[in-house]
Amino acid sequence: MRGDTVDGTVAAVRLAEGAPLRSTLDVTDPGDWLALDAGVREVAWYRSPSLPEWEHSAPLPADPARLDESRLALALCHRDGRIRQAALPRAAHRPGLLPLLVIRCTDWAGPVRAHARHLLRETLDADAAVGLAPLILRVGRRDRGAFGVELLQDVLRRTSHERLAALLASPDRAVRRFAYRHAVTGRLLRPAELARAAAQDDDTVVQDLCATAALTALPDAEAYEDVLAPLLTARNPRTRSAGVTALRRAGRPEQAEGYLADRSALVRACARYVVRQHGGDPAAWYRQRCTPPGHPDVPPGAVIGLAECGDCADAGLLRPLLEHPAAGVRARAVAGLRALDRAPVERLRPLLDDPAAGVVRETALALLPSARELPADWLLERTGTERPRHVRLAAFRLLVAREGVVALRAAVGLLEDPDVKLRTWAGQAVQRWDPSATERHRGAEAAELLDRGRHLFSDHVLRRRKWAAGADG
Repeated sequence: MRGDTVDGTVAAVRLAEGAPLRSTLDVTDPGDWLALDAGVREVAWYRSPSLPEWEHSAPLPADPARLDESRLALALCHRDGRIRQAALPRAAHRPGLLPLLVIRCTDWAGPVRAHARHLLRETLDADAAVGLAPLILRVGRRDRGAFGVELLQDVLRRTSHERLAALLASPDRAVRRFAYRHAVTGRLLRPAELARAAAQDDDTVVQDLCATAALTALPDAEAYEDVLAPLLTARNPRTRSAGVTALRRAGRPEQAEGYLADRSALVRACARYVVRQHGGDPAAWYRQRCTPPGHPDVPPGAVIGLAECGDCADAGLLRPLLEHPAAGVRARAVAGLRALDRAPVERLRPLLDDPAAGVVRETALALLPSARELPADWLLERTGTERPRHVRLAAFRLLVAREGVVALRAAVGLLEDPDVKLRTWAGQAVQRWDPSATERHRGAEAAELLDRGRHLFSDHVLRRRKWAAGADG
């Protein structure tokens, strides 16, 4: 499915001029059909000379063969309900126009709507339902749109597993959600199939739906073998967390220890719950791995896990890890100290120059509340182009948090940064800058800096900003 949608009015004019339907819009994109439906009426109301004369008043030909697909599509979208209704029987015999028949099932004119529904009920089979499902579900969100969704459900109840599989693999997220809900309600998939779907699908709704259904459908603990494996090895954390939580019901709570240091906070929390229910102490498990000689092999998840369930005294175990050779451990140590509200400014300052972007990012977050305690010149030096991008960004964030003319100085200095995003953020910071009452004596410098960024303001706004900074306009 395309990422953009056709201009409905342009498509209507092209069809009126005789262009083939398939070269005018993407017939697989629901958005294009809906745009055409609205575009035909817009052209008819405001640009009617663009349409041929028959579109306005002439009746449709009695012989369907005399009406090509493009003109029939225009007739199905016509502002006159009598023309739309007359075109419906012809559309029912044209598979390429079934999408417009679906749209007419929500028509505001009762006779047109009733006739379209009757024809769609007679026409829609399993093969057509697979192709029309994205449009049916899209139209189903409209007023009077429930009919199509209910008809789709009815067709799927009678369809084969192969056709349902096509919907389960659809690139359209709404279609996959609908198909999996249908499969779960009808118990059409085995627990192992649902578990694999939860592990492989990138949509969180499908993940939760299938993981829950897979675990609910299991008759006893012995049946968990084929379900737990895909859940516990899934890349997405929501599915892994479901598998970890299920370890308790499966009678395997001891396996949850292996997930106490998972990269996901959600999975770690579920693992701690299962371990505690089994009588274990997650905090003691974390402390053991964060205490020498466990330092060289400490997993990053254990470092942040200790902060999540430990106490302030555990900050003593995290501080030495700020110098750990693994960047992941250093970053989690900074995050852990921030979570425990025990982030020492002087110990963290050197980490702003860390070669790992993740460490610098966590350090900037930890130092934000103490930004005014950091030397302005020291931070400004780190916004120079000779510094790595992640260092420039972190220093800039801290300087902006300081506010005042120092923040403006940093933002203006980055207006010519080689990185496009940094230049954009710097420009936004200049536009948002507001002088503090305590720095009005630096109005001359502020005025000079604002002049360097004058392309970001209108003349009126620039004069007001300079006046607010205590400088002459």
